[in-house]
Amino acid sequence: MATFVNYQSSRIVELMDAREDQRDAEWLKDALQQAVMLELSTLPPYLCALWSIEDQESDVAQAIRRVVFDEMSHLGLAGNLLTTIGGMPRLADARTAPKYPGPLPGGVRPDLTVFLSGLTKDSLDLFSRIEEPDDPVTEESSRHTSIGAFYSAIGEAFRQHPQLITGTRQIRRLMSHHGEGNDVLEITWLAGVEKAIGIIKEQGEGTAASPENPHPGEQGELAHFYVFRELFHGRKLIRTSQNPDRWEFLGDAIPMPSVLPMGKVPAGGWEAGGLPAPDDETRHRLVEVNLQYSQMLKFLEEAWEATTTATMQSRLAAAVTRMRMLVEPSQLLMQRALPDGSGETYGPEFRYVEP
Repeated sequence: MATFVNYQSSRIVELMDAREDQRDAEWLKDALQQAVMLELSTLPPYLCALWSIEDQESDVAQAIRRVVFDEMSHLGLAGNLLTTIGGMPRLADARTAPKYPGPLPGGVRPDLTVFLSGLTKDSLDLFSRIEEPDDPVTEESSRHTSIGAFYSAIGEAFRQHPQLITGTRQIRRLMSHHGEGNDVLEITWLAGVEKAIGIIKEQGEGTAASPENPHPGEQGELAHFYVFRELFHGRKLIRTSQNPDRWEFLGDAIPMPSVLPMGKVPAGGWEAGGLPAPDDETRHRLVEVNLQYSQMLKFLEEAWEATTTATMQSRLAAAVTRMRMLVEPSQLLMQRALPDGSGETYGPEFRYVEP
């Protein structure tokens, strides 16, 4: 039977302070639940930016879409890392679901406030700070403990306790053949753990020697941090002619695409943000998106809880369907002006509500 842990008090910064000899099965379950929520928390802001782009076939939209698919697969891998040691991802919970604006789960990057808005320079800067490695090759760093360092600690704990790996309740989804990120495969032994952690770390941060993604869907694809820095600077990242080990944003221009002007969602949602009440149609769209998002989390949680492969796959398919059903109402919200004369528009709130 899966073990359920009270994750409310666990914080990544506290977990990282634990001595290595204290990083046992319960430590791993706590850490991996935090990892699951951390991966989940990046999806709403990235999706808002993506869906705000008017030309969804543009190079910028395609670059962000690749990151989104990678993050979806990272969520799947983090969940499989948790279930393979007898834990169970908790996603559908109003108390612990990510709230926007707000911090990243677990106290990682405590200087950041993650917000939802359309694609802007501010949002691109936020995204790159979320993905920032400890030692980026471009020498841009705020020097806080990175997500990659947290995953390194998880990997070391697995190496210390390989007997915990049981291969139970493993979601399987082939995504790479459709150009939709990495395959989410069963994690049944230590090599699978190390591969999963390597994918999550290196796709987000790159390696110490290169900004390139060592697990790309396309040749020459950059790690997420450098994708977002390219878009922020509006220039391709290239090696300098004077020093081939040095990388700078001096390549071809990357123009910002035309976007729907979604404003920043206020704390508690649009109706709690001091604005005049939205009209009935806007309120209906907001409720619809929150409900579809919440159902997606519920179905995903139920996929890991399933005791048969058929049930697991049906719940996973339902979660994917709900994800796709978010797109149209979210973009319709981004076409509805805020009633404050700012010229900005509504957008999805990604608030968990009981379905």
